[in-house]
Amino acid sequence: MNPQPVDAPLTTSATFLVVSATHTSDSIRKIRKALSKVNGIIKNVSIRHPAANLTCIVGIGASVWDSLMKLPRPAELHAFPEVRGATHTAVSTPGDLLFHIRSERRDFCFEFERQLMDLLGDAVKMEDTTVGFRYFDARDLLGFIDGTANPVGPDVQDTVLITESDDTYAAGGSYIVVQKYLHNLKSWQALSTERQETIIGRTKIDNIELDDAEEGQQQSHKTLATLEDKNGNEHDILRDNMPFGSPGSDEFGTYFIGYSRKLWVIEGMMERMFIGNPPGLHDRILDFSTPVTGSTFFAPPTSLLEQLDA
Repeated sequence: MNPQPVDAPLTTSATFLVVSATHTSDSIRKIRKALSKVNGIIKNVSIRHPAANLTCIVGIGASVWDSLMKLPRPAELHAFPEVRGATHTAVSTPGDLLFHIRSERRDFCFEFERQLMDLLGDAVKMEDTTVGFRYFDARDLLGFIDGTANPVGPDVQDTVLITESDDTYAAGGSYIVVQKYLHNLKSWQALSTERQETIIGRTKIDNIELDDAEEGQQQSHKTLATLEDKNGNEHDILRDNMPFGSPGSDEFGTYFIGYSRKLWVIEGMMERMFIGNPPGLHDRILDFSTPVTGSTFFAPPTSLLEQLDA
């Protein structure tokens, strides 16, 4: 099983498409055909400039898995569970398919999306489309470098790819969680740099990690987004977040996308952020960043996608 390129490097441009199927027999056949041709579209667009590094990850949601794939569902695959804290909520929103399109050139993302949507046509309903961009030295719009905790080297595949010992039928795949966050940038910018750094858990200019707060006290975003199991082993995920926005529309945000071989790791991070650790001490970044979407998907190996129109 050859995995999809979930470990492709961060690019200067990305498009995130979340769509729902119309769930008719004709639409399922149309979707299966379109998904089987994703690699063909990539080749067709990439030939114009291979250095643009065009890739697309296809994620499939729980509600469409059975009719679309006709294979056992990955063991952990289910709809995104709403996480309701005392102050903030991680919302759950519709989505059967995710397309995570990446390239060094915006026009390549655009052309891939155009050809893909021509194939999907009325078989799907658009739930969300977000165009992201690299902001300076991989910073988010809050001004901090994003993705510092990502695994590197051989640890990447160990973090994101399911093995046969994990789940035989899901081997070579990866779980994906996406959330679209909108920032209250004016309120954030009204804080002192020192207060921002305390909330994030890193220094703003040079990205140096700050010490954790004592147990039982307010934890930083960095600490709450770090998950350890009962044996004290830390579990990573791969983030490929991208800023998005429009100053003219007063819209500023971060599109969170996390890949993992274990869905419970990402869900555990969400609980720590929204409920708090200890409960009641939620992640203070949520006072300035509000999630407006939340969906879960599974990225099957490329070979399974290519066989869908067989």
